[in-house]
Amino acid sequence: MDGRVDPARIARIARALGEPEVCCFQEVAENFATLEGSAGEKQAEILHGHFEGYSAHFACAVDVPDGTGGRRRYGNLILSRLPVQQVFRHSLPWPADSGVPSMPRVALEAVVQAPWGPVSVTTTHLEYYSTSQRAAQVERLRELDVERQRHEQAVPHDAEASAVFRHWPRPAASILTGDFNMPPGDPLVARLRQSWRDAWELAHPQVAHPPTFLVHDRKDGTPPYYCDYVFVSENLAARVSKVTVDADTQASDHQPVIVEFR
Repeated sequence: MDGRVDPARIARIARALGEPEVCCFQEVAENFATLEGSAGEKQAEILHGHFEGYSAHFACAVDVPDGTGGRRRYGNLILSRLPVQQVFRHSLPWPADSGVPSMPRVALEAVVQAPWGPVSVTTTHLEYYSTSQRAAQVERLRELDVERQRHEQAVPHDAEASAVFRHWPRPAASILTGDFNMPPGDPLVARLRQSWRDAWELAHPQVAHPPTFLVHDRKDGTPPYYCDYVFVSENLAARVSKVTVDADTQASDHQPVIVEFR
């Protein structure tokens, strides 16, 4: 919130939240010196460098030339201290919406080996300006959830373990998180809740979710609200033990959401 982009500072603050096993970041840029406060640093690489013992998985939604022969990339990042099996990079729908600013969006999915078994962790950042694009992206996320369930039920083909056809688990157990760019009353949030449970509501029934956006930035007069969710599949609902929002840090214009599982 001081207008200075500093991935090393973000890494320090993220680790101070309790050395999380899995970190999900949105709005991670590489070679984007045109972004306010940025010097064009490779943010995914810098963040990973401050998480020793973690694997890094980056998915860019925006991938454009920089005018000098290089590429500018912008997307999401998962850092995991848990073993990671398959990684998927899902391009989300981007239907034309004339006269509305927008950009391509991506959902990054990593199958991590949790203490109780494999879990699919997906992080995303949905469209802000275009309701029709955001709606299409929500439906695609729901389709991916159905796809995971069918993969878990499918009988794998007996291919050689060394072949590219080797079967890796694609579990129905899933965590979906990120900046969804919509307040809790948005009908599209209700659509997501048809496929997942809201981790905050599981941990804090009848307690209002603290705001995660515009907490320390009141420039346009919009009151704070929350649009950063952590959703879990029904088969993980009983494992949610604690959910907190760090309302104090000003390291970002969004507040961190921390979820613990038993």
